[in-house]
Amino acid sequence: MTTPTRQRCLAKDELLSISEVIEEIGVPRATFYRWRQLRKGPKAIKLPNGSVRIRRSELERWIETMEEAA
Repeated sequence: MTTPTRQRCLAKDELLSISEVIEEIGVPRATFYRWRQLRKGPKAIKLPNGSVRIRRSELERWIETMEEAA
């Protein structure tokens, strides 16, 4: 049985697709890919099948750093 705390940890580290990330942060796909190329976007994981995923915790951390920089 999964505890509520464990469920929050699992949900926090869910793997998001690029489509989910750009929808959440509200930027065009091209902007996201430019940020990746310049290494200014959130850290991503490239899966063996070529798909790219971003951990929810990493996206939240990245957003926090953007807030601090402003």
